[in-house]
Amino acid sequence: MRLIMNCTYTYPTEYKIMKVFWTKNPVKSEEHPDLSEDPEYSQRLQYLGDKQQNCSIRLSHVTHKDSHMYCFRFITDKPDGKWTGYPGVTLTVTDLQVEAPERVTEGHNVRLTCKSSCTLTDRATFIWYRNSQPLTERRDGNNQLLLQSVRREDAGRYSCALHGHSYISPAAQLNLPRTVSVSITGSGEIVEGDSVSLSCSSDSNPPALNFSWFKENQSSAVGSGQSFSALQSGRFYCEAHNQHGSQRSDAVTVTGEAFINTLLYLHIIHLFVNYDDLHLSVHPGTDDPSASSYAALDLKSRSNDLYNTLTVSEIPKTCAFKS
Repeated sequence: MRLIMNCTYTYPTEYKIMKVFWTKNPVKSEEHPDLSEDPEYSQRLQYLGDKQQNCSIRLSHVTHKDSHMYCFRFITDKPDGKWTGYPGVTLTVTDLQVEAPERVTEGHNVRLTCKSSCTLTDRATFIWYRNSQPLTERRDGNNQLLLQSVRREDAGRYSCALHGHSYISPAAQLNLPRTVSVSITGSGEIVEGDSVSLSCSSDSNPPALNFSWFKENQSSAVGSGQSFSALQSGRFYCEAHNQHGSQRSDAVTVTGEAFINTLLYLHIIHLFVNYDDLHLSVHPGTDDPSASSYAALDLKSRSNDLYNTLTVSEIPKTCAFKS
């Protein structure tokens, strides 16, 4: 930020100007230091005036530390010819700050406020920026920016400035919740000795910090992390969390199929190798894991004139065959 302090002065014509300079916070009866010789100002202060009547200066890279009273002083060729323009100019440096709500819901109205500790006139006009780009249609005289029916495109870093001044406030982040989704690796069917892999993704801003997994109709989480291995059938969903809250995904269905003991299956094939066709179909049981499932084994003779069936009533730890 740069500012110019405009200044003019006069002096008796019989005096000759020997030196002109600016000083800060002058105290009577004490020496007045020249700001152009002060290391804190020497690279930032430029005298724009002359030794006749113009005493303007330009100060660049202005910060809070520059809040002082500044006075112009000149020294003539006469022993009594030293004057200081008191009380001078009092400079107050303040920040502009954007206040934004912490949580925003898509489709709602959002109001941002540009605040300053300085007392501003009613004619003060504010300019708003999103991601450092000016929102020319958003110039507002009452230091507020109203975003109606916010969408994801409205998310970003908002800052403000006073029209006619180069200082722009630090940016405030406006975040909108985004989507959380679950994907399944594979068919989504659990087979013996295996599991179904689920992955949770979120495009939240800021990014999700952690993930939790839930089974529908259960209040307690069944897992955590961005990936989860489902060992049983059911409907599962994930929740993504960041510092602004959480959002859950839609649920996906994992199915559990009845399975057949491999050794028993091979034994049955071996017993009935004399048949043309051997058809084996598996039928899942109910959602109750203790309920049995069954499989039908259809055997057809080579001569095609005889139809035989076989019933196996008990298969330990697997399922019952029924024709």
